[in-house]
Parts: sequence; C-alpha cells; structure tokens
Amino acid sequence: MNSGFPVLTALWLLPLIGAAVVLAVPARLHQLAKSIAVAVSVAVLGVAATLAIAFDRGGDQFQFVENHKWIPAFGAGYMLGLDGIALVLVLLTAVLVPLLLVAGWNDVTPDHASPRRPHTYFALILVVESMVMISFSALDILLFYIFFEAMLIPMYFLIGGFGGADRSRAAVKFLLYNLLGGLVMLAAVVGLYVVTSRSESPFSGGTFDFRAIAAAASNGELGVAPGVLNALFLGFMFAFAVKAPLWPLHSWLPDSAVESTPSTAVLMMAVVDKVGTFAMIRYCLQLFPESSSRFAPWIITLAVIGIIYGAVLAIAQTDVLRLIAYTSISHFGFIILGIFAMTSQSQAGATLYMVNHGISTAALFLIAGFLVSRRGTRSIAAYGGVQKVAPILAGTFLVAGLATLSMPGLAPFISEFLVLIGTYSRYHVAAIAATAALVLSAIYILWLYQRVMGGAVTDGTAKIPDLVRRELVVVTPLIALLLILGIYPKPALDVITPAVSHTIVDQPPSTLIAEHEGGTP
Repeated sequence: MNSGFPVLTALWLLPLIGAAVVLAVPARLHQLAKSIAVAVSVAVLGVAATLAIAFDRGGDQFQFVENHKWIPAFGAGYMLGLDGIALVLVLLTAVLVPLLLVAGWNDVTPDHASPRRPHTYFALILVVESMVMISFSALDILLFYIFFEAMLIPMYFLIGGFGGADRSRAAVKFLLYNLLGGLVMLAAVVGLYVVTSRSESPFSGGTFDFRAIAAAASNGELGVAPGVLNALFLGFMFAFAVKAPLWPLHSWLPDSAVESTPSTAVLMMAVVDKVGTFAMIRYCLQLFPESSSRFAPWIITLAVIGIIYGAVLAIAQTDVLRLIAYTSISHFGFIILGIFAMTSQSQAGATLYMVNHGISTAALFLIAGFLVSRRGTRSIAAYGGVQKVAPILAGTFLVAGLATLSMPGLAPFISEFLVLIGTYSRYHVAAIAATAALVLSAIYILWLYQRVMGGAVTDGTAKIPDLVRRELVVVTPLIALLLILGIYPKPALDVITPAVSHTIVDQPPSTLIAEHEGGTP
C-alpha cells in the first residue's frame, strides 16, 4: 500500500520540528515549553494511530512506501516503509513518549546557571523519538545506519546532562560501547556496498536498497563467498547486540539506567534498545539468511546465558532501580532467543515481547522512580510497609511486577509463551533452560515487593504520599495495556504474524545446543 501523503516523513519530522519549537520558547516560559512537547508527542501518536488503522494486514509486506533519490552516485535513496513488525514498534514508541514526558514533568527544573534546562530535556526526548521513528521505517541501509548512530548524541546528553551524581561516567560508558558497535557496523555497511557493486552482482551498481539486497540474498543471487557473508553478518550483529544489549555486551545498561532520570531510563530500555532487536530481525536475518542460520546456535547460547545472568544479578541487587535494569537484560535474552530460534511462533512471540517488555518495564521503572523521588534513596533496605501508606502506588507496582514475571493474564505472558514453545520445537535444551529461569524472575520480583511494600512501616516511609493525578495519568494507560494485551493479543499478532513469514530462515540441525532425536533437532 502506498500513500500519496508522505505520512512516514511526517511521523519522524513532526517531533524534530517540535523539538526546535520547544527550544525556541523563551526561558521563563518552561511550563509552556513542556506543554508544547507533550502536545507534539500526542500529535505523533495520532499519526501512528492513523497508520495502524490504514495498514492492510493482507496487503504488501511494506506499506506507506516513500522512495526518493538521495545520493544516486552511491546507490542511496530516501526510502521509507512499514511492515507489521515496524508498525507495532512505531505504536509502542508513540504511546510511550507522551507518558514519559508527563512522568518527567518535574524531573528537571530551571536554575540560575541553566534557565533553559527543562526546554533542553524535553526537546532531546522529542529528538530521540524522531530518530527512532525513522530507524523503524528506513528501507535504505545507509539511511538506517546514519540515524542508528545519530540517536546516540541526544541519548548521551540526556544521560550525562540530567540525572544522578555519576551520570557523566555512565554517559561516557554508554557512548563508548555503542560507538564501538557502530564503527564495526560501518565497516560491514561499506563491505556490503562493495559486494553489491561487483560486476557479477545482480545490481547495475552499488546499492543500499534493503529490499533489493534481501531479495537477492533470499534467491541466492548475491554470488558472494560464505566467509564474506559471515563477516558482514557478524559486523551487523555486533552493533545490534551492543544496542539490545546481549550478554556479554550489556554492562553499560545498568549504569546508564540508574544514573538517568526515570523517563530517560525508560526511553532507553523500552524504546531505543528495541532498535537493536528490531534490526536483528530486519537486517541480520533477511540480508544474511545463511549466516544467521550458521550462527544461530551460538547466539541462542548467549541469549540463554543472558536470561539466567540477568535474573541472578537482579536477585543480588540492593538498589531498586538497578534491580529493574538487570531484569531487562534477562528479558532481552528472551527476545533474542525467539528471533534466532527462527520459527514462526518464536519470532512472532519475540516481536510481541518487544512491545510487552516496553510497556511492563515502563510501568515498573516509572512507578519505582515515583517511589524513589518520594523517599530520596534507591536502597531497598530503606523501605518497608509502603502498601499501608500508599496502597495505589503499591498495587500498581505489584501489577507491573507480576507482568514482568509473565503472570498469565498480563501482556508479557503470551509473548514469552510463544517464544518458549517456538524455541522448544527446534532447541530443546535452550527452551528448558529459559523456562527454568522463570523461577528466578518470580524470586526477584516477589522478594522485592515483600521488602519494599510489605512488612512494618519504617520511619522513612511513614509519610510517603500516594500517587497524584499526574502520576495516575501516566500509570493508568500502562496498566490498562498490560491487561488488554494480556487478555486479547490477537490484533497485535494479526499484524505481526504475516510480517514474520518473511523473516523465517530454513535452518539445518544444530550440534551445539539442539537435542537430536533421530537426526531432527
């Protein structure tokens, strides 16, 4: 389906223009600047909702396509389009950003040295939204790479400019890890261009057209040595594994999350990091199907390690926000497991998991952030009896926590279930190990709730107020989505499943992690 109006351009350009308008507001009018930012993000949500309504589930793989010349000499074009996978992630981003802006309304205040700090903070969030939107919709590999890397700049300033006492070190760590991944990917992007520009390639010259390269790779027409394709695959995969992050490239995430404001941390874990897992299923699997199949057992092994590692370290934490950050490492392991198990069930589950993880993590981290802002400490030991003085805060925290451990009836359950049964059909050991790790998630969530919300009221928590109206405006939609998608995930799966059919890779039996039964894994 093609649209006469450049709706995908509007999708990413609108928040970018909004950021410029916010910065142009006079310094003394910081409340107006915040209101404009929220209004712009709601307008972006309206555009995303229009796309969802107009999307034809039985239509072309990529819809709302825009294709214009950009750098013809290098085969690069301004090409945008959405498939079902990108659409649900665009919707996730569009839903979360207005809520994050409202949640972070009082995170940053003006001071004498920096009277425009709120303007900058809200504008940077809109810039990140803009770059994430174009990353999800780009159909030109060079265009994707540019914004994949460019989003590091506003995220660096969000982490390093606003947040905790150690925010500068966390921002530098975030930047160095992701820049390293980006540089490796740049070499792979250049290598892919060289491959497509060879005289024996099916293209008239070098190209960055994702659809053309993916079609040639699927048909076996690239004519490139397997060793070269493996090297290119690893270059792309390394960058995406850092962004996701996949164990052992994860260590930047906990520091960045706890030293950021809660809204920035959620923006990073629930939105920006999804670009990494999205890119795995979009670029790694479709550009390099044979290499993806070859390396899948190794990646699955790392994913299972990450699932267990993240859960174990979450149990060991004494910092409530750091504990939640480590749970995300475990959940990203489930997502990557589902992607590289390469069954229709596992990949549909992994895509839905991206959405559900974004919602559940946003709810849990933001509620925890509201609690920390009241008490003034992240130490779990400083709390106790919160459910007696702030029952709504405690109740919503419990629902978000139960969603994080994939309680049936809440959104993450069905996505995790699909990942596990889809993986089991091909990788028995990996599925069993990942299922066993679910016990660990029950430990860290329920134990956290017991220590923070249960027990006797401590001196420091006796006067903690319950959620106020602004906070309820943030939390209520997230809890509602967890319940709706937990009971009725069909609309999301109806969009995701046809798109997943284009990413399935025929995979030979594995000797690394799959169990063999008569020669069939």
